[in-house]
Amino acid sequence: MPSRRALVRRPGPRLAEGLVTHIDRQPVDAELALRQWQEYVGALQDHGWQTVEVEPADDCPDAVFVEDTCVMFRNVALIARPGAESRRPETAAVEETLGRLGCSVNWVWEPGTLDGGDVLRIGDTLFVGRGGRTNAAGVQQLRAAFEPLGARVVAVPVSRVLHLKSAVTALPDGTAIGYEPLVDHASVFPSFMPVPEEPGAHAVLLGGGKLLMAASAPKTAELFADLGYEPVPVDIGEFEKLEGCVTCLSVRLRELHS
Repeated sequence: MPSRRALVRRPGPRLAEGLVTHIDRQPVDAELALRQWQEYVGALQDHGWQTVEVEPADDCPDAVFVEDTCVMFRNVALIARPGAESRRPETAAVEETLGRLGCSVNWVWEPGTLDGGDVLRIGDTLFVGRGGRTNAAGVQQLRAAFEPLGARVVAVPVSRVLHLKSAVTALPDGTAIGYEPLVDHASVFPSFMPVPEEPGAHAVLLGGGKLLMAASAPKTAELFADLGYEPVPVDIGEFEKLEGCVTCLSVRLRELHS
């Protein structure tokens, strides 16, 4: 079976009603959002990823941000229990899809809350944001699920953004990247590099030094190109209005840094 697969979920008709917490609400163009999502999926496919579309959840405005529904470590999936109650119905179809793909499935249980966007994997270390959407019980359950498999779990306070990965992701060499004004504790990462734009903090590793990133961060793309990486920009402007980023729109399977 293909070694690189990505779960995606098309935006639904209620997308414009999606939650916003740290930014002001702006009008969202649903038709443009669908085109941007299709281009995002196309970029994954163009770089060797098999995309697996999860059944739409049209009653859930935020369902397109499929990353928040689970955390992957090796072939094990931890089904999230989103911190926002309105998002909890999103997980059932994701669980079904992952089971069909042959993943072993665990769950976060009450009183734990955990959003997948709060978990940044660098090697075998899982950095988990403890903040608005993920609570202490969720962090404990993440540890219980993955430490026996060889993961190291490091909790990181998050207060300035929605999720940890709204502030920090990582380059292929394991260097954490982030926009400093939004990062609570850069010192927890063994190697940290600041980027000049907020959307530049978000990179999806496509393989071969290619970085899927938002078109809204041209200065950061130039920085990464100078470091020998190949930026692959996509316009996700409608999703950025809902605090979304390039990592939120897929769940990458079998990827070293997810």
